[in-house]
Amino acid sequence: EKAMSTASASSPSGSPGNLSRKDSAAAVDELEEESELPEEFAHLSPAQQQMMIKQRAAIMMGIGTGLIIIFSDPMVDCMSNLGERLGIPAFYIAFVLAPLASNASELIASLNYAGKKTKKTITVSLSALQGAACMNNTFCLAIFMGLIYAKNLAWKFSAETISILLVEILIGLMALSSTMTVWHGVLALLLFPASIMFVALLEACGID
Repeated sequence: EKAMSTASASSPSGSPGNLSRKDSAAAVDELEEESELPEEFAHLSPAQQQMMIKQRAAIMMGIGTGLIIIFSDPMVDCMSNLGERLGIPAFYIAFVLAPLASNASELIASLNYAGKKTKKTITVSLSALQGAACMNNTFCLAIFMGLIYAKNLAWKFSAETISILLVEILIGLMALSSTMTVWHGVLALLLFPASIMFVALLEACGID
């Protein structure tokens, strides 16, 4: 009986074996987080490391903003010319190429984070993607609609706006799930071509 009680006491999830596995997993996560720190900052104190990281981030963001300001206008002209030469409406050219160009940095960063396959990095990856989507579909869309209102431009974007709102609702419903599977990713990817077809369908039905 004593042997059985000892075995049953050591078998639950709080057993030393399970605890050691949890501790080892936590240690691996900590080591991976430490490995992300640049080598030139390793000898600094934690406060100095934070300051140098913030300075480098500010410099890189400033450089990135400058590159966007310089190349955004020529990029729009290139897409317009490409659409004219191929006989394809500029909207569809921009719909496919512009997101790939403007969100490439976020996509690469999220892939790098997700590639570590830890709970924390996956959470950071999903949070970054959701934050970027929220910004694009709120702040950027508000600027676009504000320009239409301020300059009295003709409203010919009902089909595009309906498609954006529909995709936002579907992605929002998927984001409510506490567990993400491969099928969530597949459905999210399928929404991209589906939104293009939905816009084309609405325009074919006479909706601008």
